[in-house]
Amino acid sequence: MPASITELAAGIRLLLMDVDGVLTDGKLYNVPDPAGNMVESKGFDTQDGISLQWLSWKGLKTGLISGRVSPATEARAKQCNMTYVYQGHIEKIPILEEILKQSGIPASQVAYMGDDLTDVVVMNRVGLSIATANARPEVKRCAMHVTEKPGGSGAVREIAELLLKAQGHWDDLLRKYEVR
Repeated sequence: MPASITELAAGIRLLLMDVDGVLTDGKLYNVPDPAGNMVESKGFDTQDGISLQWLSWKGLKTGLISGRVSPATEARAKQCNMTYVYQGHIEKIPILEEILKQSGIPASQVAYMGDDLTDVVVMNRVGLSIATANARPEVKRCAMHVTEKPGGSGAVREIAELLLKAQGHWDDLLRKYEVR
């Protein structure tokens, strides 16, 4: 009998994710700087960001593997206390293997969030595979779980809460913030 998503989430020690379409809505904005050069800009969800910090407070590692290189992504990863930041890697399996080796965490204790075809190869190799609501239909079919929220609009927060609740940390956070 397959384990429930909550049971799988209880054993996760590392959350990895794609960026565009997961941490963002997938849109890229090119804006001119004062010299007229085009600079890429992205929008990130603030609630996703704080939930990634909560994961780090509770001992869960986070990271990203992105096919694109973006200074905005680098800055966001730093703000969110991410441990692993890999950009410019469309071929993601070697990066996953490197992260597993560095971290000492078995693939069965890793969750991965993706939205496009390049993410499926990683999703097939981890303990909990997650597709965002805005993911390609083919990706959703390969995922163990599909978020209700789309990327860039709370999908990461949704999964962070799932992990925190499954691992018994959610009530501590509610008390910390005096939520009744």
